[in-house]
Amino acid sequence: MSRPPSFTLRVSEDTGSDGQEPSPDNEGALHTSFHQLIQEQSSLVEAGLELEMQARGREHPSHLASPDACAMAWLEPGQGEQHPGYSSTTLRILASMPSRTIGRSRGAIISQYYNRTSRLRRRSSRPPLQQLCRAARPSLRQYDLETDPDRATLEEKRSLLVKELLSLSPSQRSHMLLTVPLSLAEKRTLRWELSGQRGPLQQHAQHRASSSPCGRSKDYIVLGCRGLWYRLLSLLSAAQPWHYALKQIGGRFGSSVLSYFVFLKTLLMFNIFSLLILLVFVVALQAAYPPASASPQPFTGLELLTGAGYFTHSLLYYGYYSNITLNDPCASGPDSSKCPLAAPLLPYNMPLAYVFSVGVSFLVTCILLVYSMSRSFGESYRVGSSMGNLAVKVFCAWDFKVIQRRSVKLQCENIRTQLKELLAEQRSRSRSLSLCQRLRHTAVLLLAWALLLGTVLGCVLAVSYFSEHMHTVHQDHRARGSGKRQQEAILLVLPLVVSLLNALMPHLYNLLAMWEKQESPVVEVYVAICRNLILKMVVLGLLCYQWLSRSVVCSTEECWETCVGQDLYRFVVMDFIFTLLDTLFGELIWRLILEKRLKRKQRPEFDIARNVLELIYGQTLTWLGVLFAPLLPAVQTLKLVLLFYIKKTSLMQNCQSPSKPWQASHMSTVFISLLCFPSFLGAAIFLSYTIWSVRPSETCGPFQGLETIYKSGKTWVQLLEKSNPNITWFAWVHQHLVENTSLLFFISGVLLAVIYFNIQVVRGQRRIIRLLKEQIANEGQDKIFLIQKLHSIYEQRERRA
Repeated sequence: MSRPPSFTLRVSEDTGSDGQEPSPDNEGALHTSFHQLIQEQSSLVEAGLELEMQARGREHPSHLASPDACAMAWLEPGQGEQHPGYSSTTLRILASMPSRTIGRSRGAIISQYYNRTSRLRRRSSRPPLQQLCRAARPSLRQYDLETDPDRATLEEKRSLLVKELLSLSPSQRSHMLLTVPLSLAEKRTLRWELSGQRGPLQQHAQHRASSSPCGRSKDYIVLGCRGLWYRLLSLLSAAQPWHYALKQIGGRFGSSVLSYFVFLKTLLMFNIFSLLILLVFVVALQAAYPPASASPQPFTGLELLTGAGYFTHSLLYYGYYSNITLNDPCASGPDSSKCPLAAPLLPYNMPLAYVFSVGVSFLVTCILLVYSMSRSFGESYRVGSSMGNLAVKVFCAWDFKVIQRRSVKLQCENIRTQLKELLAEQRSRSRSLSLCQRLRHTAVLLLAWALLLGTVLGCVLAVSYFSEHMHTVHQDHRARGSGKRQQEAILLVLPLVVSLLNALMPHLYNLLAMWEKQESPVVEVYVAICRNLILKMVVLGLLCYQWLSRSVVCSTEECWETCVGQDLYRFVVMDFIFTLLDTLFGELIWRLILEKRLKRKQRPEFDIARNVLELIYGQTLTWLGVLFAPLLPAVQTLKLVLLFYIKKTSLMQNCQSPSKPWQASHMSTVFISLLCFPSFLGAAIFLSYTIWSVRPSETCGPFQGLETIYKSGKTWVQLLEKSNPNITWFAWVHQHLVENTSLLFFISGVLLAVIYFNIQVVRGQRRIIRLLKEQIANEGQDKIFLIQKLHSIYEQRERRA
């Protein structure tokens, strides 16, 4: 009988890294290990099959034609039905593969790590683990413990493994125990046996170390430092704001609702950075050197809504800040006659600090935005594809370190929600529409967008007319000498109307979305965001035009910048109030109506598009008002903190999970992009035009008496050049780098080039990932091909026999 050909893979070994533990992230190492296991197991099984078939051929030739009964003994129950076309010999080879034996047998695992430990011990010159590069998994050849029948019991294998582990160093021993794929109980048993069977030299060294006071104190210090380090590591996750709350939201409602709260947390970080810069360099110093101003008005409580009255002459607004050099008695002020001969130690130019603090605040925000957008873009489009993630979620998503009952329940809900999202996304991709359905859907979309543009135009005309009307009404009340409270109450009418339109129009757009019947919930959210964004940005553009054209409700004795800051403060406060009312009536009251009156078990769903647009709208108002109200980021920070807890409580108590589960893998990227380009870019253009072209107030503010705010920097450079001729280079730098607009275009081009380069890198990574997935699929096809070849060879041999 001729020997059958063997299908083996020749894998070159790296002797320099023999005994190095592979990383789970090293796909090449795992791939090499898998092929080595196939080679070893197939060689052993092939030798055994050859001997068995020779014995059968000599003794019972008829058994060669029907070996099914013997083959089924090698298989698990139900395994034979999965491969009805394979012969018994092929099924025996499949049953002997490493993926079906090593994972079940603890003895095989212990034997494997016994030989690995002995090989590690026999190496005379072993370099440190940190100096070893990542390479293939060590070969599993020459595993005498697995094939020796004299060492077949599990207890003997465990005792031999313990003896080999005792000969290693403590670091190597702990590393080897961590890599053993056994249960925690088995590892605990091995550690207990290692602690009970220490060698005499180790026991003697330990006794000497513990007997001396220095050794005991050293052990106590090491143990204390280690315990402190572990406590600090455990506190890192708790130090993150809303860490457990975000996990709870993601586990119960999925990644789509979680993206809203993550976006809110990102906005909070932006506002905290801006607030710290303005607070340290502008607000705190002006509070330390307050200017001489009129007597403050009494606080009535209405100022919390209007921003006027007591807050008018305060650190909240532009008009309170002085245009002098702080800590300089010679500056123009009430004490200018008392000018000492010695110059002050730390003079501080408030106008220059004001404009530079605002500029640095916007620069830091721009850097954080670009970084967040690039990181979010890379993460979402690198791992955003759900193809093939179902198996990963089912078999690899559980965290075995979780032991608390609440954490276990939360993780179960999170995995279940993620599986629903993946299945719903794959189901939506498999749907297809006919040509008539596509034409009908396109006609409905065009009609819906036409209605949208009509409503946006009507809202803009209504806001423009109402703004001019309220300006006339306020002037009439001031001419008749009406009360202060009545005049301040009139100021709330325009923000009230704009916030009312912003609250009602999204519900109309939701009706249009129900009429359109979008198949994908992701597309539905994107369309709703675009429609709400168009409305809000157009209305804000109209208001910005009115503010820059001085068409604001303001008295003659106040700065127009202060009046703009008060308007923006009122818009922020009114937006927060309407958000609370929408949460109350749209979620709580509607849930009570559904449960009590209509007797339905369903609850309202969380509207992601409308809530995200409210966050973007409020942040845009904050960026527009930084120049006119330096403490407006503090108001926005307080608003975001309150919104998080209010929205989280309402979500848990009043809302249900989305009826169409969907994975929001790209939502964070879309939110950051919308925040960057329409919102931040529009606010930056508005403030740049104000600084470069608009004339500031003549009687108040840090830039009074100047043609533009930008002239303050040029005036300061000229004074610096006159006072010290040795720094004329600084004036040259200001003239050719700051005043030259080509530098601004160059920086913008570099920023766009960085964004484009990052997008191309991510696209290349996505292409590589797609090629790797295709390669994995081809590897599976190769295995099927080899099994079929092996099956055909054994069939030919059986026919010849």
